[in-house]
Amino acid sequence: MAFSYDNCTLCERRCGANRTVGEYGICRSGNLPYIARAALHAWEEPSISGERGSGTIFFSGCSLGCVFCQNSDISRTEVGTPKDASGLAVLMERLAGEGAHNINFVTPTHHAPTIAEAVRIFRSRGYTLPIVYNTSSYDTPDTLHALSGLVDIYLSDFKYFRRKSAAELAHAPDYPEAATAAIEEMVRQRPIPTFSDGLMTGGVIIRILLLPGHLAEARLSLSHLYSRFGDRVYFSLMSQYTPMPNMTPPLDRRVTRAEYRALVSHAERLGIVNAYIQEHESASAEYIPPFPTKKS
Repeated sequence: MAFSYDNCTLCERRCGANRTVGEYGICRSGNLPYIARAALHAWEEPSISGERGSGTIFFSGCSLGCVFCQNSDISRTEVGTPKDASGLAVLMERLAGEGAHNINFVTPTHHAPTIAEAVRIFRSRGYTLPIVYNTSSYDTPDTLHALSGLVDIYLSDFKYFRRKSAAELAHAPDYPEAATAAIEEMVRQRPIPTFSDGLMTGGVIIRILLLPGHLAEARLSLSHLYSRFGDRVYFSLMSQYTPMPNMTPPLDRRVTRAEYRALVSHAERLGIVNAYIQEHESASAEYIPPFPTKKS
């Protein structure tokens, strides 16, 4: 089945691991999610974090594995606390009780079936908070289709426009085509951005993280996406890249103010009005949440 841990094809790696019998996929995960962090988070887009924070749930493991990953403490191994769907629903209830504006699943692709079951439990208990699916966009369209009606907001990355960059930085040369197809399914489900009191209640936000030395590629990504989706989506132009240890040039430095200004100017020339931009000070390790270093 496309939407299961048996012969897994949840992401575009389509590795076929039988995670129901203890096999691990390329995502470095079995069939039981490990939760690295569950807490209110103030540093998402303003319409997601609001004043009280987004109820973020960070999953260990990742199906994409970018070499510059800023959450590598959790994305490359299984750390944190295991939770089945019932346990995940309890975490969601806790965050709701703490005042979260929404429930925000971060790096969710490889545990989408458990998330779907947890959301159904959460909804059955009367909770109506928007569900945010915060993804690299390397999901298969079938996986996303199975989430129809369960996800209110897709917070999606578009990391690479060039196949060469995707191959070098994530060993995923098919990423540009795969992410475009994934976002098309997201927009099919949530074609109109909706808001209440300044907070997004439904829609798609596409994040473009500007990498140092990759301005031309970010411009191409933005042009490609805007020509395809127009004002049906919001764009988030991110300057927050923070170099991790042992990065080689140009990934060993932050994005310059001039690079970021040039990307914002390109968005203005395209006529984009639905967009979020960041202050240069967002590029700081302070914006990376603390994570556990082992299983618990």
